[in-house]
Amino acid sequence: MLLTPDQDQIRDAVRDFAQQELWPNAPQWDQDHSFPREAHRGLAALGAYGIFVPEEYDGAGLGYMELALVLEEIAAGDGGTSTAISVTNCPYNAILLRYGNAEQKKKWLAPAARGEILGAFCLTEPHVGSDASALRTTAVRDGGDYVLNGSKQFITSGQNGHAAIVIAVTDKDAGKGGMSAFVVPTHNLGNAGWQVARLEDKLGQHSTDTAQISFVDCRVPAENRIGEEGEGYRIALSGLEGGRIGIAAQSVGMARSALDVAIAYAKERQAFGSAIFEHQAVSFRLADCATRLEAARQLIWHAASLKDAGRPCLKEAAMAKLFASETAEAVCTAAIQTLGGYGYVSDFPVARIYRDVRVCQIYEGTSDIQKLIITRSL
Repeated sequence: MLLTPDQDQIRDAVRDFAQQELWPNAPQWDQDHSFPREAHRGLAALGAYGIFVPEEYDGAGLGYMELALVLEEIAAGDGGTSTAISVTNCPYNAILLRYGNAEQKKKWLAPAARGEILGAFCLTEPHVGSDASALRTTAVRDGGDYVLNGSKQFITSGQNGHAAIVIAVTDKDAGKGGMSAFVVPTHNLGNAGWQVARLEDKLGQHSTDTAQISFVDCRVPAENRIGEEGEGYRIALSGLEGGRIGIAAQSVGMARSALDVAIAYAKERQAFGSAIFEHQAVSFRLADCATRLEAARQLIWHAASLKDAGRPCLKEAAMAKLFASETAEAVCTAAIQTLGGYGYVSDFPVARIYRDVRVCQIYEGTSDIQKLIITRSL
């Protein structure tokens, strides 16, 4: 699949920013567990916060193909930053764009597209991972408000975000049909009911936070309900196709950087009288990595093109995420192996990238869930 001149230009602009502003600073952000606010402002100025949001809501007015291109480049600079951007685009923006009313789009979508607020998505709970039908967080109607109580787990940007799509139970006896969706401001917008119960100490992606959120009598105006009561489960799942395309793209971006480091090292490192790149065991390993990454990229672009054409792509997005995320770990492992002992120490970036990329097989649906989706389509 060939890119258009405009797509080439978009990719190159984000690549330049990522290589100049993200890649050099990523090791320090990782070490300090710091959130790169200035870098996010720069990405917002490039339109990365609202890639497929129409211009009427202050977005870039592009598509999922451009989302994949942009997230690959951001991830090649820093994995954690790409995750925060990915979640804001999809599912946060995607759900509001598809299901939000005009007022909700004006109040909650447009500011996110401009990069003024960072979005989050609250579905998973401490006792609920892949089984999204077993939620316990409740939203009880009280006059003109809903009152939310419960906990959400592994929430990207739970600490640094400003608004979240929250899925909660409004009818305990209706099963999947008893869930509803809400847009909820966080503590950063003065919501005392949004409480960060803990920040997770993670293996990687230290430049973005992952939090457990407690809702303690969290009042949300009824006007913040997205769609009708009982539509929450369907709304939550609707954002996963695009989210999986995004995670697949960031997997490729991170692994691409690891491969680039490995290739450069292999061409400089001397052993037995020549660069180790000249030894077939090393060069064939790297050739396999490059081939698998390109195959992953093409799967992503195919799923994105279907999404942009308005065609179903549940299977294709699952295939892209499954193959890209598992390929990315394999490529990072190969990069570490190529660098030998240096690949295992933090002075070289491949160890950090490996830690960052490993979660791509878990969030937005584990590899097992992707295989289940693919199996059901056979």
